[in-house]
Amino acid sequence: MRIRGGNSSDFDVFRQVFVLEEYGCARAIKDPRCIIDLGANVGFASAYLLTCFPDASLLAVEPDPANYELLKQNLAPYGGRARPVLGAAWSRNATLRLMPGVYGDGREWATMVASSEEGEAGSVAGFDVPTLCGMLGTDGIDLLKIDIERSELELFDRSTCHWLDKVRNICIELHGHDCEEKVLSALTDFDYERSQSGELAVFRNIRRRSR
Repeated sequence: MRIRGGNSSDFDVFRQVFVLEEYGCARAIKDPRCIIDLGANVGFASAYLLTCFPDASLLAVEPDPANYELLKQNLAPYGGRARPVLGAAWSRNATLRLMPGVYGDGREWATMVASSEEGEAGSVAGFDVPTLCGMLGTDGIDLLKIDIERSELELFDRSTCHWLDKVRNICIELHGHDCEEKVLSALTDFDYERSQSGELAVFRNIRRRSR
């Protein structure tokens, strides 16, 4: 794995993924074949999941160009099983502004995106979940990993009716109580088993509640 030195957040992400094994919670998921990693950073979580599940294919989505360059290098050993995408998860396909250094500690793991103002040139493509599924060549997601620095407020809006039925399991880092409320509201009509793994909220066996 390639990792940046100095004051980079890469060491902290590496520790979370490979030392603390926060994504070890995903091992309880039975035979996931289609995985989407939203907010893939430099690819540590993607590499962990691809190693855990050798029959899985994974789409790794990252909006920051510098992170994305390392993401491509770190996922190269997985060949066609891994597809890096430069872009951000959003409620619709759109052009977004990249906002580094304005959230959290301002390091590489905290880059945000936001809607472009009218007439403003955006710097990154935003994709909705159905579009990302098309890139992976699937109609369903066995595992959706999400760490998108408060963009969960946008992702889990009313558009979830177009894709949430297709998701079996979610591992998400929630960035604030309002983000948690937004996700739980989107899951109102679903049953699931919830647990916690470090900073991750885990929703397993998601299925629409029978009426």
